[in-house]
This record gives sequence, structure tokens and C-alpha cells, in this order.
Amino acid sequence: MEIRIDIVEDNKVIKENLIKYIEYQNDMTVNLVSGTVEDYLLQQRHQLSGSDIVLLDIGLPGMSGLEGIPKIRELNPEIDIIMLTTYEEEQVVVKALCSGACSYISKKTSLLGIVEAIRIVKAGGSYMSPSIAREIVTYLMGGMVSKATMLTDRQREILKLLAEGKKYSDIAEQLYLSVETVKSHIKKLYQTLHVNGKSEAIAKYLKGEIK
Repeated sequence: MEIRIDIVEDNKVIKENLIKYIEYQNDMTVNLVSGTVEDYLLQQRHQLSGSDIVLLDIGLPGMSGLEGIPKIRELNPEIDIIMLTTYEEEQVVVKALCSGACSYISKKTSLLGIVEAIRIVKAGGSYMSPSIAREIVTYLMGGMVSKATMLTDRQREILKLLAEGKKYSDIAEQLYLSVETVKSHIKKLYQTLHVNGKSEAIAKYLKGEIK
């Protein structure tokens, strides 16, 4: 049987791309489509048979996706709710999951990734974008795993030298590395710390946030 999918999304381009790509799949079909939770709930009350999965955004006009989760489940307790949204803050993700969503996907995810997630959920699993998953693990552990522990020894060493005002070439010479290797380590530590550049990374180091 085809997986019946509902879409609640107010961005026209995203909505149309989702519809086209999902309908292209042999095992999926789009059932209900709406731009607001209120309209979707109205459609739900009048549909003859329930859908399997709803892709639900958070930032919608009127009622938010988070507020809509319990109302959607009240009308259709069997439906699986996948949050598909730009909101990636830990508190928002946890709230959505605790409210009844089974999966959480970033809109940065490819269309292929989205349909693969849908299949995982339909098979009884749960899915979370890798970019969000690590943050949630850290959050649920109450901060016991700090971002600092995610840095390698070499990255911490390079960050310390950056904080001391050393240039890339100086760091490379001191650590017996090429300048390109140093740049590669720096790029990765920026990604791990979720900073946009050297000044932000050094600021975290000087504040004692990174040991």
C-alpha cells in the first residue's frame, strides 16, 4: 500500500517541491495539503480515511506547528508526525518530540533524505537530522558532554595557539604541520563549536568555555 502523506507548510516553493518529489515515488502519495494548522485540522475532520504521516512545519501563520501537534493527534491518534522545519534549537526539538512528534528533520535536508526518513518512520522507526541529533544528545545529558570534549587534542592545541596570537604559518611550523592542514583543523573546530570565525572561537576559549 502507498504511504499517504499530508503536508502542512506555508512556503509555496517548498510545498510544491515536496508534492512533486513525493508523488514521483512509487510507494507514496500526497493526501492533504495545507498552509496552516487550522485549515489542516478542518480538512482532517472531513477526510474519509486517515493519512499515515504528516510533514509539519513550526513557523506557520496562526497556530504554530508545536501547538498543533496535540490537536492533530487528537483527531488522528495513529498518524506519525514528522517536523520538517528550519527551527533547530534544542528546546524546540525536545518540545516537539515530547508533544508527540516522532521525528525531526531540518529543511536543509535533501528531498531524497526526506523521503528516506518517511520510509523509516512508516516502517516503525524514528528519524532525526544528523545536524540536530548530536545537539539533542548533549542537551538531554544536561550539558555533561560539552562542545569542548568534541574537539580533538590537535584542535584544542591549535585553538590555544590562535588565542596566543599565532599566525597560521607559525602554528604550522610549531606543530610540524602544513599550513593547509592547520586550516583544515581550524575549519572543523569552527563547525564543532558552531562559530563563524576565529574571534568567536577565541572568545569562547578566553571565557573558559573550552578547556
